[in-house]
Order: sequence, then C-alpha cells, then structure tokens
Amino acid sequence: MRIDIITLFPEICRAPLKESMMKRAQENGALELHIHNLRDWTSDKHHVVDDAPFGGGQGMVMKPEPIFAAVEELRGESRKTSNTEHRTSNAEQSRVILMSPTGRRFNQRMAEQLSQESHLIIVCGHYEGVDHRVVEHLINEEISIGDYVLTNGAIAAVVLVDAVVRLIPGVLGDEQSAHDDSFREGLLEAPQYTRPGEFRGWKVPEILLSGNHAQIAAWRKEQARARTKANRPDLLDDRG
Repeated sequence: MRIDIITLFPEICRAPLKESMMKRAQENGALELHIHNLRDWTSDKHHVVDDAPFGGGQGMVMKPEPIFAAVEELRGESRKTSNTEHRTSNAEQSRVILMSPTGRRFNQRMAEQLSQESHLIIVCGHYEGVDHRVVEHLINEEISIGDYVLTNGAIAAVVLVDAVVRLIPGVLGDEQSAHDDSFREGLLEAPQYTRPGEFRGWKVPEILLSGNHAQIAAWRKEQARARTKANRPDLLDDRG
C-alpha cells in the first residue's frame, strides 16, 4: 500500500509513523509512506494556503488551489504523458480522504475497508476547514476520528494510518492478533492476564489456567459482552 499525507505540519506525522510496527511495515515493503508539506504546491512567494471566508466569520479557510494541485499530482493526473488511459487508471486507484470533524466517524470496519486499498491520499484539514469545492469535487470521503475538534488534521491522520496499516497482511507478527481485536465482532476485547498468576493477592481467573480451550473461549466471549455492556453499550445497541 502507498499512503501520501498532505499537511501543513509534516513533522507531526513523521515522528510517530517511523516507530514500532509502522517502521517495520515500511522496512518490509508493506507500506510506502510519503509525507508532504502542502506549501510545496503554492505558487506565490509567501506560500499562502489560507484566506478569509466569503460571507464573513472568524478564522481562515484553506484555499482550494494548492490542495487540488497536490492531490492531482500525487494521483498522476499532472504528469506530462499522452497516455490518457494510464492517468485515468491512477486516479481511479487513489482514494482521497479529508480528515475533518465534519466527516463520518472512523471505526474498525472503515479501517478494514481502507486496508484493502492500494493508494490512499490523506488531506489534513486546518484552520476553519477547507474550501468546500475541495469536498465536492476532489475528496472521496471525509473522516473524523471522534466527536471533538483538534488543532489540525495531521494528528488525526496518524491515528487513521496506524489503524489501517496494522491490518495489512504481514505487518503484525501474529495475524490472529488483528482477528481478536476489539470491535471485530461488535464487542470489546475480553480482559487479558499474564504472569505472575497472583499479584498483591489478586489472582488470575482459574478458567484461564484450566487448559480447556473451549471453556476459555466461552468465558472470553461472555466477558467481552459484559465489558461492552459496561463501557460501550452503544455497540450492543448497534447489534440489535
């Protein structure tokens, strides 16, 4: 998978995405990651990327010109070639995402779907948002990581990339780890324990020491449902 992140703050993305599994994913070829500064696609000497909103109001709005220029170049449309079919193919294979608090709320199912894509272009919002012509004519999907507002979309982009890339085959050391994740079946993950078997008088549940895998699986399913009911009852509501 190739992922291009377009942001005004490249360093916010670079640090966390060059550690741990994200680093290994790039080293083993599962992920080709490119982080770009939007200002590189401006045409004026001051590299202006924002302007006051039409109709008045507080804050600034991100201009459409550099965003269109960046995305079109990254999906191959601006390459000087006579092969129109090749340019169209590149554009169709690229999924363009805008990180925005007005987008659909990100969840595990969306992460799984995006992990099947070959090329993601992630545009990071900032200020009071982007010119809506970007949303109408360039973006395939607006995504929000939660019902709150961040100072910029680069932080949200890192969250999305981490959630998506770990689902690519070969990124996790054990593929079963992704299968057992919270939210996989609409439930939170069951409690986990490790050594020592007793800590400060608190013992590991006996069932986990029994060696009876069928009973352990049943216990974990029951615990997952109880944990979901206590912490995220909305997930049970969604299941009907």
